Amino acid sequence: MSLSATNLLVALQHADGQFPSGGFAFSQGLEASSSLADRLGAFDFADFVDIQIRHRWADADRVALVRAFRLAGDLDALAELDSEVEASTFVEGLRLGSRRNGTALLTTHGRLGTKGATAYRGMVRNGSACGHLAVVQGLVWQALGLDEATAVAIGGYQMVASLATAAVRLGLIGAIDAQASMARALPAIEAAGSRPVADGEALRSFTPLCEIAVAMHGVSGQRLFSN
Repeated sequence: MSLSATNLLVALQHADGQFPSGGFAFSQGLEASSSLADRLGAFDFADFVDIQIRHRWADADRVALVRAFRLAGDLDALAELDSEVEASTFVEGLRLGSRRNGTALLTTHGRLGTKGATAYRGMVRNGSACGHLAVVQGLVWQALGLDEATAVAIGGYQMVASLATAAVRLGLIGAIDAQASMARALPAIEAAGSRPVADGEALRSFTPLCEIAVAMHGVSGQRLFSN
């Protein structure tokens, strides 16, 4: 079996929605944005996904993932990047979701024996690192021997797939519509993922309506997702 085929199989394993990453409790602002449409403006799932790709993932989560990947397991440098992600994520609900998802992914990889996962989880537990999801993705996928472009592709795919899953659970779209939406989003992921990332590039995002919705969601009543 060639190396490229091996990497493809590893990528499929870790991009699979059945992989225990712990992200099922978070909708990344989807539930909040859809439930507050009467106050914040009409909600459209495809538009929401496109905004998340172009105005958050492309310039914030993707950049953090790439920078973490390039640190090649330097845990102290990863912790510094983690603090940067923490400072740049203004809404508590989104910070909390990112940290919980990252910790869940670390726990899984620690049990699988992925290099650096257990040590970094220890840093998260003692408060010397935050454990944000994009940083953890860069750490573990680099340790698995994947190339940077593949790691970015997995990150983008998982982000959209988690939104589609949340939308189905919320009854916003059906399963077939979810797959159609994901197919339409793939070119946007590819385009965003192909843009170069400079070493030390700043993290930036602009999704104000989503952030407002998450902040309002935090004081609302019964809900399915934590954010």
